[in-house]
Amino acid sequence: MAAALIINTLISTLSVVLLLTLTEATNSGFTVDLLKRDSTGSPLYNSSHTHFDRLYNAFAHSVSRANRFKPSLQSKSSIQSNVIANDGEYLIKISLGTPAIEVLGIADTGSDLIWTQCEPCEKCYKQDLPLFDPQQSSTYGNVPCNSSPCKALDTASCGTDKNTCQYSYSYGDQSFTNGDLGVETLTIGLTTGHQVTLPNIVFGCGHNNDGTFGEAGSGIIGLGGGPLSVVSQLHNSIGGKFSYCLVPTENSNVTSKINFGDNGLDSGNGMVSTPMVAKDPSTFYYLTLEGISVGNKRFAYKASSKAVASNEGNIIIDSGTTLTFLPPEFHADLVSALEKAIDAERVRDPRGVLSLCFRSKDDIDVPIITAHFTGADVKLKPINTFARMDDDLVCFAMIPSESLAIFGNLAQINFLVEYDLKAKKVSFLPADCTKH
Repeated sequence: MAAALIINTLISTLSVVLLLTLTEATNSGFTVDLLKRDSTGSPLYNSSHTHFDRLYNAFAHSVSRANRFKPSLQSKSSIQSNVIANDGEYLIKISLGTPAIEVLGIADTGSDLIWTQCEPCEKCYKQDLPLFDPQQSSTYGNVPCNSSPCKALDTASCGTDKNTCQYSYSYGDQSFTNGDLGVETLTIGLTTGHQVTLPNIVFGCGHNNDGTFGEAGSGIIGLGGGPLSVVSQLHNSIGGKFSYCLVPTENSNVTSKINFGDNGLDSGNGMVSTPMVAKDPSTFYYLTLEGISVGNKRFAYKASSKAVASNEGNIIIDSGTTLTFLPPEFHADLVSALEKAIDAERVRDPRGVLSLCFRSKDDIDVPIITAHFTGADVKLKPINTFARMDDDLVCFAMIPSESLAIFGNLAQINFLVEYDLKAKKVSFLPADCTKH
């Protein structure tokens, strides 16, 4: 069956640089709002950009991010994902230390370490907020060299002070951070009575940092699967669970939500689950994609490249990447089927980002596309698979990639996506995210 493409549902959730502020805290976890990057409340909002400009920027940076995942598969000395500060994925507003100092960090589901720029600064990129000064905090402490957090870092070393673990991280785009590993009190939520205080959080205090970071951000908040991410450090208190629900763009008065712990979880009718696959690097959340159907025609997953070999854990799910990336041979099967199924003129994307576009000012009939994960068939609606890139241009939001396959956030809109790290599964429940 085919479904009509809704014209104005395209997504600046796509390039979601999001600002998180606490909305609710319970014994079973807590929930925070996700503010879209290009909304007027975001520090990175640019009023001169049109909706289509923001969409193309999101897609272009999505491609850059995917390309920069590749070095992490080759070397443990490189952090596992790229950081794109100007058009990154999320910003989290937190407070660090006692007294609390505001930090605005890029939230990255594809990396682990939490870090911020610190005094004294040998080399720092320009940021709007003051640098964090550990000497002014009564709750700061150094992480010893022989500690498990220090040993968890491949790039950690001991300085002249044997009681201080030093770290050095480099990124695929030549960005880097170097500094001391410390422990500190982290507070989420800036409204009195609506705060969650997290003591003894391990983080990087960066004294030498540079690269493609924007002035609005103060560092990185890692949300990946590695041992030093926020999710892993809170593992016991949140039961190893977190979830999110991304709303479509047209609902400008409703924010998306991310939930830590059981708060917000819903095992309702229609939920399907697929196993996580343990692979290196542990940062990424690997799933197994067995195939994709266009309407009633199913295509088996295939790949010739060793980097995307068609075995278990052949794709990662990433809330920070906009587009979905697939092996070229597999992608070509889908494009061929869609071209036959859609009654519209095929044209080239004038900006060269997307590979399958149609000329149409009206809604077009788009087949239901189903992603067949192991044990979970996820039916994607047109809002998940096609994007209106101009008044008369509609494009397929999955593109070919010789590198790592990625199930991006556009495909996840209007799904409650739940991660259970103890049960080692990811679940999908179709949802009206304006109500979550």
